[in-house]
Amino acid sequence: MTAVRQDAWSIEDDLILAEVTLRHIRDGGTQLSAFEEVGERIGRTSAACGFRWNSSVRKKYEEAISIAKAQRQKRSYYRKQPSAMGLQVASLMKVEDDSDYYKVDGINEETLSIEAIIRFLRQWKGNVQENSRQLKMLEKELREKDEELEQLRHINERLSKQVNDVQTDYRVVNDDYKALIQIMDRARRLAFLNEEEEESKSRFKMDANGNLERLE
Repeated sequence: MTAVRQDAWSIEDDLILAEVTLRHIRDGGTQLSAFEEVGERIGRTSAACGFRWNSSVRKKYEEAISIAKAQRQKRSYYRKQPSAMGLQVASLMKVEDDSDYYKVDGINEETLSIEAIIRFLRQWKGNVQENSRQLKMLEKELREKDEELEQLRHINERLSKQVNDVQTDYRVVNDDYKALIQIMDRARRLAFLNEEEEESKSRFKMDANGNLERLE
């Protein structure tokens, strides 16, 4: 019975899934049988393998799938031809390259397919490594931006506190100024009233005969 794993898929798991599935496609087998074989090898259910293939892995191997399907068609075609013709064609196998086709003797169909897949997997591995390198760079930049943001947040908090303190001091000074103005105004009014009282009082002086005389 196949064990059910709950851990994430590793690169090695994906490579095994791709290799087995492509081999079944090339050999004319079904994907279900491929998923069952992979499940036995890596300890997952065939359903989990099928879901992983269709949701993530398959789109990374479109070129390899096309190659495997082409090899399956060639193999089926060769089986239908006379044996002499099959030997003649097999001696003139073409190895697909990025820009041209080359005739190579002594390479059979199985070797051709495996080499094409290995070449593609190596290229894919290089892309994965490059993506990993770029991901690390982006993660580093993100950490630096987070640190810069945290510093700016502290600066903003400090400046906000300073602004609040200044506003508080301004309100206190403004209140003191208003109180001083009120005191000065009250003092000015009192001084004006005192002057009026002094002016309103009658003034007297004594004449030579000892009598008081009122001054106007």
